Amino acid sequence: MKIQHIKAGSKDFPARLINIPDSPKDLYVIGDLTSILVKTSLSVVGSRRVSPYGRGVTTNLVSAVASRGVSIVSGLAIGVDGISHEVALSSGGRTVAVLPCGLDAPYPVRHRQLARRILEKGGALISEYPSGTPPLQHHFIARNRIVAGLGDGLLVTEAAAKSGTMHTAGFALDQGKPVMTVPGNITSYLSQGTNNLIKSGAIPVTEVSDITQALKLDVALEQSEVLAASKEEEAILSQLKLGVSDAEQLQILSELNPETFNQTLTMLEITGKITPIGAGNWSIAG
Repeated sequence: MKIQHIKAGSKDFPARLINIPDSPKDLYVIGDLTSILVKTSLSVVGSRRVSPYGRGVTTNLVSAVASRGVSIVSGLAIGVDGISHEVALSSGGRTVAVLPCGLDAPYPVRHRQLARRILEKGGALISEYPSGTPPLQHHFIARNRIVAGLGDGLLVTEAAAKSGTMHTAGFALDQGKPVMTVPGNITSYLSQGTNNLIKSGAIPVTEVSDITQALKLDVALEQSEVLAASKEEEAILSQLKLGVSDAEQLQILSELNPETFNQTLTMLEITGKITPIGAGNWSIAG
């Protein structure tokens, strides 16, 4: 697909980036960025060395938001970025990847197929660097201001205390964007950054409604069906749709072991897909 060169001041230059500090002078875009950004968008970032917990909460929260029509913005990196793009696509949503290099050779190499799928599914790739520009070290921090700028808010799902993710959070705060973050295990170094953000005033996210409220979304946005983000979620949701509500019966009929069942149930509640109705019973959120 053709790379578009958009200069600052052009009618096609994203309005979200016009007034951010150090606004880019040039943008290179593949895909219809304008139509994507007409909708509410959420920037999602986090650790490259993501833990199973970080992978789980990223998958569930992004799935819940993307299935509500919110566009997902991230940086195509290994870890939370890649997961966010993948989940947005699998949830039927559209996603934008901001690159630290020229669009002719997306980085990292292992995500080039993901970049193609983003475009095939109506998403976009964007960079402030022309073709032939390699992913130099200082480009990674610089591109994070664009990741933050393209979203109506920023979600950090998992991050160490010192990481590029924290730079992105700083950019979002400088731009006046709401910063949301998922609390983590206080003994895990991968949660030190997110927990510190909460102590500094970031919005703690324990369920998807925390995100929709921060973005001022109409929670009644079209969502014809609660979507499962994994086969484990589908095993539970399918039983709830059949009228089973008791947790003990759900665990048996889902054929999940107790540990997996409890973890999946927690994720379903965090993402607002199910709700407790008392006495150990559950229902699909409506």
